Amino acid sequence: MNEAAPELSVVLPCLNEARTLAACLDEIAAAFAAHGIAGEIVVADNGSTDGSQAIAAAHGARLVPVAAKGYGFALRGGIAAARGRYIVMGDADGSYDFGHLPRFLERLRAGADLVMGNRFAGGVLPGAMPWKNRYIGNPILSFLGRLFFRTGIRDFHCGLRGFSAAAYRQMDLRTTGMEFASEMVIKARLLGLRLEEVPTVLRPDGRDRPPHLRPWRDGWRHLRFMLLFSPRWLFLYPGLALMLGGTAAMALLVGGPVRLGGVAFDVHTLLYAAFAVLIGFQAASFAALGKFFAIRAGLRAPEERFEKFLRAATLEAGLVVGALLALIGLGVSAGAVWIWGRHGFGDLSPQAMLRVVVPGALALTLGCQVALTSLFLGVLRLDTRDDRP
Repeated sequence: MNEAAPELSVVLPCLNEARTLAACLDEIAAAFAAHGIAGEIVVADNGSTDGSQAIAAAHGARLVPVAAKGYGFALRGGIAAARGRYIVMGDADGSYDFGHLPRFLERLRAGADLVMGNRFAGGVLPGAMPWKNRYIGNPILSFLGRLFFRTGIRDFHCGLRGFSAAAYRQMDLRTTGMEFASEMVIKARLLGLRLEEVPTVLRPDGRDRPPHLRPWRDGWRHLRFMLLFSPRWLFLYPGLALMLGGTAAMALLVGGPVRLGGVAFDVHTLLYAAFAVLIGFQAASFAALGKFFAIRAGLRAPEERFEKFLRAATLEAGLVVGALLALIGLGVSAGAVWIWGRHGFGDLSPQAMLRVVVPGALALTLGCQVALTSLFLGVLRLDTRDDRP
């Protein structure tokens, strides 16, 4: 390994990988030598008890002990210790072909910020990936990653990937578990970094024990993380669908029952449609609040359209709109009381009155929600910087 700062650092998280670690280290060193790469190997050991540390030292790697347990912790510790301008991370179980390192380095040198391996383009060897991962988990999660974040990445969870040290610092990754891999791709896309893919091969790993990965649990963790990082798909689109659907249903039902075939939809459906509008507004407002917080916290880049929306959605504007909706609701509710008074405050047709009361209650409640959401957004907008020396 070169004593000067290397161009490339290869980081391997390690937890009891004695059976496969030496072969991985030799494969990396051979790629360095064959292609004239000034590189170093960093083994981020997460508490191995099988002699992996001695193997790493014997093969010229730099050993970095990481006490905190977890895949993300191990990678973060190893990457923090890396000295290279570019960094490639990969597993130490023998499943990845480190002879492909030049492919990653070439794209990084050409200006890519994050280069992902694509195992489906390069080839998945027999027995290398369980069928549920190959045909269900990875394709679905990769599709959702492209849909939610427009990454263009076909293999969202390939563990062999490279990135520049500058891009890694900009991403400021926070997760400590398996979500670390998803966070890297999502943050890179949200921050406007340049993402590319290169084909690579997945081989059967050389472990004599089950892998640390638990497909269903870890798949759900990745999906949950992607949803929480995508307020548009988690909140905005479902919210708009509920609001539009509820409003359309109310417009049809406020004048009287609607029959479809042998089924009659009446005031009971009208009430649920009003609930849909309220829940939809809550979801859509959560999308705006979540996006504002993410931009303010540096988790995603500002967007011009959203900035225009924020300039229009002032606290005062929200309070005015909320007050108008509340006044409309109070007016409609007062009209319902007037109708009741005309009938001597006696019994009325529930169906007829609910067609007045439900829209009035909806407008009143929605006005309160608009005002409260505007107040909360105003709280988030408060300047909390501490400029004290």
